[in-house]
Amino acid sequence: MQSKALTLLKRAINPLVLASSMMVTGLSAEPLRVVLELSPPHQTVNNGKVAGLTTAVVDDMLQHAGLTPSYEVYPWARAFHIAATTPNVLIYNMARTPERESQFEWIGTVASYKFGVLKLRRRTDIHVQQLSDIAKYVMGAQRDDFAAEWLRDYAKQPAQNLQLQPDVVETWRLLVNGKVELMIDDPQAIEDMLTRYQLDRQEIEFLLFPPELEQQTWIALKKGSSPALVQRLRQAFQHVHGNANHQKVMRNTGN
Repeated sequence: MQSKALTLLKRAINPLVLASSMMVTGLSAEPLRVVLELSPPHQTVNNGKVAGLTTAVVDDMLQHAGLTPSYEVYPWARAFHIAATTPNVLIYNMARTPERESQFEWIGTVASYKFGVLKLRRRTDIHVQQLSDIAKYVMGAQRDDFAAEWLRDYAKQPAQNLQLQPDVVETWRLLVNGKVELMIDDPQAIEDMLTRYQLDRQEIEFLLFPPELEQQTWIALKKGSSPALVQRLRQAFQHVHGNANHQKVMRNTGN
């Protein structure tokens, strides 16, 4: 990625830290640390500010809770590690998998995805008709992402054919450059990547939509976080669930 946003994102040990300036009832709200990955159109960085479809829902929720987010943008594996090991740190947009169930307090659903296996249409040498066929090809995925876990544990993707990247932007770059042959994404969430890499939608072909890859994603905190904070966030989420921003993100993710 040529933008300043990705340059900052790549510095895993020097995160992009972005604080909101929200005010609640005229008073400064309490700060809350929030970690996330760059994943357009849901989590973006525009002119140095964290934005995107799901970010708008999180902003609404935190404003209602009287909290000001201090956003930190990392590669997914780093964001997940921080949230999984540090109490009172919010993370979104995260799949609720069996492996993660007991690790987190689950605040509310923020989006829904229907992920599929895709390739560049020009790669006529790639033939996938059933799940077992993908093992023959080099698959790109994001490190510690639920899709990578699914590929390894369920689809039994051979380790030598699984290339794990820090973020989805890098996975797309490798796909476009022919370094990986297949990857996983949602058809409703690829417009930014198509624009970034100057591709038409017709140049992308989705081959399979495994039912296990249909996921709702969540706002969450580590198990053991402040019970008062968890309750405060859950109550605030109930107030924003179904509002204009929440409806917009759910419409854009097929729900």
